[in-house]
Amino acid sequence: MRDERLSVRGLEVEAGQFRLSGIDISAAAGEYLVLLGPTGAGKTILLETIAGLRRVRRGEIKLNGEDVTHLPPERRNIGFVYQDYALFPHLPVSDNIAFGLRLHREGRTEIERKVRWISSLIGISDLLPRRIDGLSGGERQRVALARALVLSPRALLLDEPLGALDPQYREELQQVLSRLHRELSPTTVHVTHDFEEAISLGDRVAVMEGGRIVQEGSVDEIFRRPASPFVARFVGARNVFPGEVIPEEGGGSEFVTNGVRLAVVTDITGPAHAAVRPEDILISHAPLSSSARNSMHGRITEIIDRGMVVYVRVTVPPDFVCAITRQSLAQMDLRLGMEVYISFKASAVHVF
Repeated sequence: MRDERLSVRGLEVEAGQFRLSGIDISAAAGEYLVLLGPTGAGKTILLETIAGLRRVRRGEIKLNGEDVTHLPPERRNIGFVYQDYALFPHLPVSDNIAFGLRLHREGRTEIERKVRWISSLIGISDLLPRRIDGLSGGERQRVALARALVLSPRALLLDEPLGALDPQYREELQQVLSRLHRELSPTTVHVTHDFEEAISLGDRVAVMEGGRIVQEGSVDEIFRRPASPFVARFVGARNVFPGEVIPEEGGGSEFVTNGVRLAVVTDITGPAHAAVRPEDILISHAPLSSSARNSMHGRITEIIDRGMVVYVRVTVPPDFVCAITRQSLAQMDLRLGMEVYISFKASAVHVF
């Protein structure tokens, strides 16, 4: 039986004109749950409600089986790390980390022991005497993590902890978060709009849109089997088409969209949507001899360079966006207006 350390059921919260409605979500002991969604979806409001910073209109929040729906924040023992750190600039690092311990009236010796322990674990022991205003963004976020984790919280809430950092510090802190989760196993809820963060850190993912949870599942399920066009596009499928599934004689199915017939593997029939991830599509100068059942001829109408990845739009029609490396782009000498072939397996087409 799943050990639910955090459970939210039927939650409704009003925040001005915005509302969280019918939120059902849970995290097991030691699980890393990522709340994924665009800006304005309600992710931070949900975190603040779990932490006790917002009033619940309806529903319940339980921690370790205890109903904490109406408890004040200080009685929930939840660690909260904001994107903007929320540190005390007039206190040195050591006092920032020790702040919650002093509120809990722990003894000086115990406070010093715990501050040394968490600082060593996170790798900021050398920062303890320094002032907050002299730290980099990555260092401040590590201090904020230490302040939250030193209390051994029942749940750790992270509100876009990597969002304000430069790419170098973002990658470093992501590694820190991953290591801390392996070593301490806190039940964690991490808010982000970056699906690469979700892939790297999450055990499970819940996607939010307009104050609701629209899909929840494993990382693979969310990214490979999105349940709606919104989720498919948000997690980077890029190729999302409306159409109709038509069963074939002798078994199998075809998905028909804009006059194109795609071989698919599905039990669905009738009106539906189909999604193909760009990395699942191969580009070639001539038809490939492979097991891929979908092969089409088209023309390159856009090339978008994203650094390590290049997105190539091939108009058949419809338009298919393919993801390749910069090395492949150069080796194939792909250019705008060039005629190419694209191919992908029937199993690469997700129908929903």
